[in-house]
Amino acid sequence: MSFPLLSDILEFTRDGEWGKGEPADGLVKMGVIRGTDFSKIRRGDFSTIPVRYIPKKAADRKTLRPRDILFETAGGTKDQPTGRSVFLKREFFDEYPYPLTCASFSRFLRVGKGPITPEYLFWYLQFLWSERLIYQYHIQHTGVARFQYTQFASEQTIPVLESANQDAISGLLGALDDKIELNRRMSATLEEMAQALYRSWFVDFDPVHARALGQPPAHMDATTAALFPDSFGPGGLPKGWEMSTIGEVAETVGGATPKTKEPAFWDGPHRWATPRGLSKLGQPILFETDRTLTDAGLAKVSSGLSPAGTVLLSSRAPIGYVAIAQNPVAVNQGFIALRETDRISSVEAYFWVQSNLDAILANANGSTFQEISKKNFRPLPCVVAPDPVRSAFRDLAGTWFDRVAGLCAESANLAALRDTLLPRLMSGELRIREAEKQVEEVV
Repeated sequence: MSFPLLSDILEFTRDGEWGKGEPADGLVKMGVIRGTDFSKIRRGDFSTIPVRYIPKKAADRKTLRPRDILFETAGGTKDQPTGRSVFLKREFFDEYPYPLTCASFSRFLRVGKGPITPEYLFWYLQFLWSERLIYQYHIQHTGVARFQYTQFASEQTIPVLESANQDAISGLLGALDDKIELNRRMSATLEEMAQALYRSWFVDFDPVHARALGQPPAHMDATTAALFPDSFGPGGLPKGWEMSTIGEVAETVGGATPKTKEPAFWDGPHRWATPRGLSKLGQPILFETDRTLTDAGLAKVSSGLSPAGTVLLSSRAPIGYVAIAQNPVAVNQGFIALRETDRISSVEAYFWVQSNLDAILANANGSTFQEISKKNFRPLPCVVAPDPVRSAFRDLAGTWFDRVAGLCAESANLAALRDTLLPRLMSGELRIREAEKQVEEVV
């Protein structure tokens, strides 16, 4: 087995480019992938990538290609060192409308012809990062943390396995990633279906309009259609419906952060969520949190534990992330938590937030940082339908959302298996045939 240096197996590598925010002559419109986008890019989600305008000369040299690897060189933290990477699959380029480059805090690696495949190199870099074997190249100054890439590339060797073994390892781990991505797409479709149903019933009032015209509501059985009135009241709402506010129909609470340097408050049995943790989910379901509280720590959060089913809305930067907690959870001060009541269920509250997100964000203010206060949030209007309509929606959308929760849970298990197999395969502790059996059982 040979061990070439990383620098020797690369055909081309360059730092990224940030460019300008507005178009001008000589600038090329490009999507710019930041380190903060890596986790979503890995799932095939390009929704957070900013569009920037890059000088043509730089764009010509720094346009990404399929099978390039992006490598983070700045911006990490003490607990999450720099050096993360992401592999750019060919299909990514088919789905994104503009040329792609990476931001200036990253660089791209392009593997040349030789004994190392790009896929295998990506997984080996993942192994080095997850096992903190490259932590020595992470430098945490008082400002932005940086990664000493030049030194790393000139010192780090990559073991050359037989081509078949490289392909087998990459294929196994990639299959788990692909299944996770398939689950994400299925979850997104189910969520979109439920969101469309909510908008049709509670925003556009489609069933009521149809019945007012003497027509059967589309995609609805007669029993469900009979739950809707065939006319509107003087306020423009369906007859028998009422206009309230979200603060009146849902229990809305905030949270707090116990002293971070007090050991007695932390690492206990109670989940504690932050907006940053919510922003990393990539799914509308929250199972676990990055940190936990002891009983003493929980006592410092006046709102206490919110029950399973609570809708969490991040109200401080990053603003606008929403999820339904699957377990009791306490939150920090960057949240508005909507607890279920007899006037609004969890799925209703979730889709109310999603349908009203523009209005919610329009109420954000603050001189130091943007925040949505509970004072500004609670008066936002909320349509309340009669209980039979709400129950029918809860049954339909709840079934879809339960499926979303199941897919998210399965993806979490697949990710855990992938992360367990990675170091064992790279170290040779686990034979490929044994790993194949484990993957075949779940994919």
